[in-house]
Amino acid sequence: MSLRERLGHKAPRTAPAVASPGDDARESALQELKARVHYKVLDQLDLSVLSQRPDHEAERDLETAIRAVIAAEPDPLSQAERERLVHEIKNEVLGLGPLEPLLADPTVSDILVNGYNRVYVERRGRLERVPVRFRDDQHLLKIIDKIASAVGRRIDESSPMVDARLPDGSRVNAIIPPLALDGPALSIRKFAVDALTVDDLIRLGTLSAEAARLLEAVVKARLNVVISGGTGSGKTTLLNVLSSFIPEHERIVTIEDSAELRLQQEHVVRLETRPPNIEGQGEVTLRDLVRNALRMRPDRIVVGEVRGGEALDMMQAMNTGHDGSLTTIHANSPRDALLRLETMMSMSGLDIPDKALRRQIASAIDIVIQVARLSDGSRRLVSLQEVTGMEGEIITMQEIFRFTQTGVDERGRVLGHFGPTGIRPRCAERIAAHGIDLDGSLFGGEEAVAARSYRGRLGGKR
Repeated sequence: MSLRERLGHKAPRTAPAVASPGDDARESALQELKARVHYKVLDQLDLSVLSQRPDHEAERDLETAIRAVIAAEPDPLSQAERERLVHEIKNEVLGLGPLEPLLADPTVSDILVNGYNRVYVERRGRLERVPVRFRDDQHLLKIIDKIASAVGRRIDESSPMVDARLPDGSRVNAIIPPLALDGPALSIRKFAVDALTVDDLIRLGTLSAEAARLLEAVVKARLNVVISGGTGSGKTTLLNVLSSFIPEHERIVTIEDSAELRLQQEHVVRLETRPPNIEGQGEVTLRDLVRNALRMRPDRIVVGEVRGGEALDMMQAMNTGHDGSLTTIHANSPRDALLRLETMMSMSGLDIPDKALRRQIASAIDIVIQVARLSDGSRRLVSLQEVTGMEGEIITMQEIFRFTQTGVDERGRVLGHFGPTGIRPRCAERIAAHGIDLDGSLFGGEEAVAARSYRGRLGGKR
């Protein structure tokens, strides 16, 4: 394993506060000095030998070499500037350069790089610009290539977009010229070091204890669930939480474009798509993996997100004995989620009548969960609906739980209440058949909705 591969997973995660760039001319001079010192350090060190040393020794030797090269430089530097250069050059060699302080900051949930000198982060649901910059576009391209190559992906002019992930599971997307007109753009969606549990979601106000009890019963009773929502609404987080209810003895196969699910069970097989190589060969799609998963004797199939023709294979799997499957989809409402499924199934290339597609959906899907990111940055489960069948050519649904927004307070936080609609789901009998007892009061009525009213605030993205 190369030094880049080995140490890329061991990047230092303790960082001082991001230094202000100060005067543009001085900042440019520091960036030039950092590049010069960086190259001299790489010339002096035998990286193949360094990679064989224990991590703490490799970091110590690297820091010693950096300080020696800086001391030999004629440019006068303050102590603060010396320490800054040492830290930044260590990040360049061992980690992801200027991104390291942001990756180490637990309050940052998203990192958005719009060119080498414009970096934004999201904290507690709000975007803000930070005084972090790269040396130039080539410097940013080098960091993007380091991320992509670590997971076997490539990015260049012939393939100017890439989806990748960091060792901690954080999701990465990058796009470079000629598609990005103002320079390379990089987006990183960080994931919590400790995966959130259902108790965390209840505490944060994402869902209620009653809804959590129903969802646990739904998963254990092997109902098929689709989680719907917009970008950044918490679909993957909720999918991780739901997967925690799957019994330990069941065999789970996960299928993703970029592996980010973190299931806690022992018997898990993780599959990931593969993009085409430089000759345009070797691509493995989600649909290929779904088809292959059916031959792997899965008890559960978990698809990170359906977005194309694999939706047809997923529906067929759910209808042919692979019940208890979980997936997510981008949609603005549960009804829109079913319409999108129908559209994606029609993308499979098979000439299937619309009514037949809808019947497959109505037969396969049991529960649709809608999650949303509200105006204050909080993420909440806003609707939990059951698919009840077909009436004519229309798929019928009924809402079991609902979040109702009533306004915002003086600090901009969303006010509202979450609770049952008073409708008992038809799947309650199927849940009872699996030996799971749900109290009838769980589904309440309008009085129960008012009694469970609350004002919650959820900060940070999962």
